[in-house]
Amino acid sequence: MGSSRAPLPATAGRFRAIQLGCYRTAVPDWSNLLRAELAELSSYVPADPPGIHVRLDANEAPANPDARVREVVTRAIERTPLERYPDARMRELKARIAERTRARPDELLIGTGSDEVIGILLSAMAQPRPRAAQPVVVVPTPTFVMYRVTARAHGYKPIEVPLDAKWDLDVGAMARAIEVTRPNLVFIASPNNPTGNRMSDDRIAAVLEAARDALVVVDEAYVDYAGDSLRAWRSRYPNLALMRTLSKVGLAALRIGWIEADEGLVVHLDKARQPFNVSATSQAAAAAVLAEAWDEVRSHVDAIVRERERVSVALRDLSGVHVAPSHANFLWVATPRPAGQVFDSLISRGVLVRSFHAAGGRLANRLRVTIGAPSDNDRFIDALREAVAS
Repeated sequence: MGSSRAPLPATAGRFRAIQLGCYRTAVPDWSNLLRAELAELSSYVPADPPGIHVRLDANEAPANPDARVREVVTRAIERTPLERYPDARMRELKARIAERTRARPDELLIGTGSDEVIGILLSAMAQPRPRAAQPVVVVPTPTFVMYRVTARAHGYKPIEVPLDAKWDLDVGAMARAIEVTRPNLVFIASPNNPTGNRMSDDRIAAVLEAARDALVVVDEAYVDYAGDSLRAWRSRYPNLALMRTLSKVGLAALRIGWIEADEGLVVHLDKARQPFNVSATSQAAAAAVLAEAWDEVRSHVDAIVRERERVSVALRDLSGVHVAPSHANFLWVATPRPAGQVFDSLISRGVLVRSFHAAGGRLANRLRVTIGAPSDNDRFIDALREAVAS
């Protein structure tokens, strides 16, 4: 018996084919939509070789032995209502940061670590100069890689200026780069990552003078290990902003970073910040530590500084090893053999550090070594002794 059902229109047949999973089409060419700059970048994937027992590669402070810090964090999180969004204005956390830094709350913008703060800055300040094809950012090199990577991801042209022979700012070269390229932003890490040294005050001042119509961001992520901040300079240099974080003092899990800048600028930067960007638990925990357990954090920092000096002395006793003076929680170590070989030898002994041999040149024999717990540092010293001797 024949069917009385009318034939399906062509579009209905196509719809049925899609439902049945029979219809196939080409995958879109996403390259037409993605920034061209992304082709030269790679996702950040921390090194994780098997068999590692000692991790000294990420500039994380060792666990704080004082139980009070964890107790304060636990109580703060327990009090946090999980069904509510975070305070979008972060009033309590800003107040606590202001108490510790002497900034004013309205001068602060807080992000999920310094990484997000860098992204917010670059998003908000991306207007190219007149007759420029793209905005420019100037950075010394070697330095924290996320300045360049984030700049490229946001469509900036990064201009990298090599540090001098002592890993300090080359003022002449920086001033020329600023004059020629007219950057929107200049990033200076002090203490610098990976070299560990503070940049000379007079050289930072010279860069601030040369970049009067740009924002100069001095990244003080490691200032707790160095002592003096440049906060007092902000009254002299309206183009100076200071970036800080809690990640390097044993609170990396909270992911709290901030920038202190001119209040009139912060108002606009805040427009580029995503709402509720810092979780309620991180806000509560960080505010509680700053209010109730900062003395314990400071004591831990002091212990790491003492351990840094102990490890430095021990490494200088190793033949061919040179350790630069450090104002951070890590050491910049020159090895007598190519750093790649030493790095692999350390991994074979269960110790992970950060090697810069892939960059070549004067970085070919350089390792960055985080100061960890004393027992981990001892294992590293023994492993390095064997690595340079083999």
